[in-house]
Amino acid sequence: MPDRVLVTGAAGYVGAPLCQELLAAGWRVRGLDCLLHGQEHVASALERDGVELVRGDIRDPGAREEALAGAAALVHLAAIVGDPACAHEPELAAEVNIAGSEALLADAAGAGISHIVFASTCSNYGRSGDPETPVDERTQLRPVSLYAEQKVAIERLLLPALGGGARSDLGELRSTCLRLATVYGVAPRMRFDLTVNEFTRELWAGHNLEVYGQQFWRPYVHVRDAARAVHAVLGAEPAAVDGEVFNVGATAENYRKLDLVAAIREQIHTGTVSYVERDSDPRDYRVSCEKITRRLAFHTTMTVAEGITEVAAALSAGAFPEPFDDAYRNSP
Repeated sequence: MPDRVLVTGAAGYVGAPLCQELLAAGWRVRGLDCLLHGQEHVASALERDGVELVRGDIRDPGAREEALAGAAALVHLAAIVGDPACAHEPELAAEVNIAGSEALLADAAGAGISHIVFASTCSNYGRSGDPETPVDERTQLRPVSLYAEQKVAIERLLLPALGGGARSDLGELRSTCLRLATVYGVAPRMRFDLTVNEFTRELWAGHNLEVYGQQFWRPYVHVRDAARAVHAVLGAEPAAVDGEVFNVGATAENYRKLDLVAAIREQIHTGTVSYVERDSDPRDYRVSCEKITRRLAFHTTMTVAEGITEVAAALSAGAFPEPFDDAYRNSP
């Protein structure tokens, strides 16, 4: 186990559960986060739990130097996350997701980091030729959004075998890329702009839920299972993960939006649902997660149905007094 792991985006939706996961397992954890979404309460809680938090931006050389000093492994989560957020501020997305990531990785190699785990996305697969057949890590990438294009670019920088090119400035840095399914579930920095969480909130609140493209497929993974997958990679033998890409989720947890609505309706009977027909969607894919199960013996612990129960219970308990506040979104 490395002496210290640096998590960028530590106070984010996935970052905070990951820090909790690593602390519980005995890792020394340092975080780097600019608190873009005002989540100072999350940052303070992480510090109370034992995370050494650097409040700074990955674009800042000084913040990178401070955060990387003495770390042996790096988990790179920090990003402008999601298609809407990147489309809303494309210049900022390029600065952070491309230039900032490139600078961070170069500095990490220079600082003696031995292993980087990069959080990518299953959105990289874009539109599948046959969505009834799950794609796997060998499937051709067809990104159709700026966010996915940027994730693919960093994957190719880290893993030239994907068709990227030289990574001469990264030296002997070992790299693993994790393509996360669409994440859901309750977390310290909550998001209600993610499909399962949003649909559950809307119907729990008694609203009319408009569903677009209800027939198109996506994979889903609970936020704590996403954190567990990162932990599994960090703790694995180098030969099992070096230079590898893993889809993160469970093959059985691919759903259409109409399936999500049906699952929520089994638990929540308020609100109404209307479907907006959309004949085509640039993203339509089912994903196989058999590789991470086979290689790392990784299994998810939560299902979408259980996540719906969790989110609805948190809402009913008043965990989010203003659940429609913009603080729970990554873009306006």
